[in-house]
Amino acid sequence: MIDQQHPYLLKRLERLNTIGVALSAERDNKRLLETILLGAQEITNADGGTLYTITDDKHLKFEIMRNKTLDLAMGGTTGKEIPFLPIPLYLDDGRPNLTTVAAYATVNDKTVNIENAYSAQNFDFTGTRKFDEKTGYHSQSFLTIPMKNHESEVIGVLQLINAIDIDTQEIIPFSQANQSLVESLASQAAVAMTNQNLIEGLKGLFEAFIELMAEAIDQKSPYTGGHCRRVPELTLMLAQAAIDAKEGPLKDFTLNEKEFYELKIAGWLHDCGKVTTPESVMDKPTKLSGIFDRIDLVDQRFELLKKQAECDILKKQVEALRNGQLQDVAKLDSQLIAFNQQCDEDLQFLRKSNFGSESMTDEDQQRVVNIAAYQLVDANGSSRPFLSENEVYNLNITRGTLTKEEREIINNHIVVTIHMLDSLPYPNGLKRVPEYACGHHERMDGRGYPKGLTRDQMSVPARVMGIADIFEALTSKDRPYKKTKTLSESLNILGKMKVDHHIDPDLFDIFVREKVYLKYAEQFLEPEQIDDVDESKIPGYQP
Repeated sequence: MIDQQHPYLLKRLERLNTIGVALSAERDNKRLLETILLGAQEITNADGGTLYTITDDKHLKFEIMRNKTLDLAMGGTTGKEIPFLPIPLYLDDGRPNLTTVAAYATVNDKTVNIENAYSAQNFDFTGTRKFDEKTGYHSQSFLTIPMKNHESEVIGVLQLINAIDIDTQEIIPFSQANQSLVESLASQAAVAMTNQNLIEGLKGLFEAFIELMAEAIDQKSPYTGGHCRRVPELTLMLAQAAIDAKEGPLKDFTLNEKEFYELKIAGWLHDCGKVTTPESVMDKPTKLSGIFDRIDLVDQRFELLKKQAECDILKKQVEALRNGQLQDVAKLDSQLIAFNQQCDEDLQFLRKSNFGSESMTDEDQQRVVNIAAYQLVDANGSSRPFLSENEVYNLNITRGTLTKEEREIINNHIVVTIHMLDSLPYPNGLKRVPEYACGHHERMDGRGYPKGLTRDQMSVPARVMGIADIFEALTSKDRPYKKTKTLSESLNILGKMKVDHHIDPDLFDIFVREKVYLKYAEQFLEPEQIDDVDESKIPGYQP
């Protein structure tokens, strides 16, 4: 029976309550386990102790070890690994391990209170005796308590060694009062550990699902593969550089651990709306691509056009021979050769234009129109234009491979992203994920999309993500419609975007000054892309 009037016992009860409150508030798993063990040692005045957790393969893993006399501290936040192998709960033949105290307490879900290990008959303390011989220590009294979760499953074991009399400093057995207190603490500790494991499990599942979605989007398009993975990496690099800035407009900018994690999640989710974007648009490598690249049809048409021209020339030559006009035969040969050469040149021009890597000038667009006006004779003997209106429309795309309508479909992914992210019930620590993730296509001058936000209307993390998204796309080596750019080429374009009020000027300067671009390049770019960068020639850069 616990004597409620004993001042020392009342003090320990108060300490037990304090520890219980601390356990419920702790979110770091290592500190949580340390709080459990150190709290148990404190309220029992135990000299040493060990905390074990149960592994998936039914072993007791050493998590924390402490001993005051030996000044021993291993596991937990110490960074020192415990050199002892896990204790099996079951032997090789399947029988429970009943000779080891910690295993016995676990298997039988029973507290074990031993007054003197050296006189105990039912347990094997060989390892303990070897430890004592090696260290000069004397392990005497043991209190081993299983920790059960809310489903009455043992999830760990708390073992205390050598209770010390507060007055004489002699080793004494663990009293029933102490045992009751530690059992109460073990119960609270198991709940705290279960909650922590549940939180970490849900967090891990959440992150895995997010990364799975990002990977699915990357896999959906071989031409943007890795984009959803690289953007968050670059985002966090630039954010950290801004946090570390000791001078300049962003010297006071900071993010705590939770806010940094929030930005990381936003980075992984920034393109989640692309899951709805049609692959025919997302993967459009050339202007005439659809189910297949229609440039092959154009190639065949040129061959048909040349054959039809040849037939027409041959008919004219036969007529000339009949009329004795031999000079016209040679002239018609020259016309056919010239026409075939023009067809070959036009085909090469259309093939080049089809890639979309070059900007189309007015002269180029007019040439496409002129080629379209060539006449082919169909099976019914009727003439029709060489190129359809849709083919002319696509081939005359000024830059890239997408038409205006297809560009709108691509741009709509951010609208879908906003809708998807706004619909999620975020905990307090993630409420800004939609704002961070959905601002990477906005501009500092308000001419971006979808909301047309200005710089003052955007948070620093959202502006960070905008630069990361653009730079990743510039340096990407897997886009079919452009040649791979070097660092200097990409920074030159990014600098022009700063001058054009597209990206945040202060973050751009940090991006260059702190060489975030180089750190990213060393991890993700090909060696041939990493050229020498003359920062003094980067447009708009202010050291």
